Amino acid sequence: MAGLYVHIPFCVSRCIYCGFYSTVGIDKRDEYLDALQKEIEIRKEYLNEDINTIYIGGGTPSALSNKQLERLFRIIRRFIEDKNKCRITENKEFEFTIECNPNDLDDEKIDLLRESLVNRVSMGVQTFDDSRLKFIKRRHNSAQAKEVFCKLRKAGFGNISIDLMFGFPNQTIDEWGKDIDEAIGLQPEHLSVYSLMIEEGTPLYNLVAAGKVKEIDEEESLAMYKLLCKKMEESGYEHYEISNFAKHGCHSRHNSSYWRDIPYMGIGAAAHSYDGHSRQWNISDLNKYIDGIGKGKVPFEREIIDETTHFNDIITTATRTAEGISLEKIKREFGDKYLNNLMNEAKKHIANGMLEIADNNLRLTKEGVFISDSIMSDLIYI
Repeated sequence: MAGLYVHIPFCVSRCIYCGFYSTVGIDKRDEYLDALQKEIEIRKEYLNEDINTIYIGGGTPSALSNKQLERLFRIIRRFIEDKNKCRITENKEFEFTIECNPNDLDDEKIDLLRESLVNRVSMGVQTFDDSRLKFIKRRHNSAQAKEVFCKLRKAGFGNISIDLMFGFPNQTIDEWGKDIDEAIGLQPEHLSVYSLMIEEGTPLYNLVAAGKVKEIDEEESLAMYKLLCKKMEESGYEHYEISNFAKHGCHSRHNSSYWRDIPYMGIGAAAHSYDGHSRQWNISDLNKYIDGIGKGKVPFEREIIDETTHFNDIITTATRTAEGISLEKIKREFGDKYLNNLMNEAKKHIANGMLEIADNNLRLTKEGVFISDSIMSDLIYI
């Protein structure tokens, strides 16, 4: 099985921390959908496997008009059912996620989503603190986020994910604890939780560089992450990936494909693809993307993945998961040289309780999760 990612780069306004490729221009949306349809046609043979998961991300996919969303859903459905040679609804494992901002989801748009093939909604809440939402230039408030969540639930969505962030300037651990409690109180099936990143070129980076706001230190950030893990475990959520928590059976199937070395095709400006042998990424320029597709060529760059790069990719993704690295897979696909190197590097981390072997998988312990980056850097093959 494989995945399909569709990138919608449009935003009504940009958050001050965002480093993803997006644009606030609205005049190119219909042209962009034309290009998406043509790219799918050009690349329909990119993957040999049936597509089992779809993820529409951005940007802000929910910023498209209802008419534009309806067209996008038609494009995707036609492609998938033609490629898979069956009706999508016949596949019980099928997952179709769309990212949404709370303020975009009025009753009409929720009804549209419910009538489509979408069966999972990922909602960008970020925080339930209104002053921080205003600071980072989000367009919704806490009350709207809760109201829309309840509307989605009432409409019949039984798989809702919430995005949260921690580590805002001047945020206290008690304030972060309240954010976690607010999220848990809604009982979403899934939470993706990230530390606020200060990325060069963003307005937030400029504020920090100018000394107008102060980022929290590493010790405070670690304490917040530990509190998150504790509260989520106490509430019955599985910590199945470093930044992701889910109720039993509600893991993100699409995102899990990235961590499990499963091929995927990315459509749209700045979208990435992986076929098991190479990675490619479309140009991060809306106009150049549309122009290139209009001439019948997808503007992209490509990297052929050699054996060592493939091994290291698996190490740095699988280590992030609760499942860990399959030692059987490493031996089968890479042989004793890579397996022996991996186990030699893992010895010290096993000895100090940061790694463990369970079910022939090498995985982080609860303590190891907190220093995962340094462990990953030791495990890769140089």
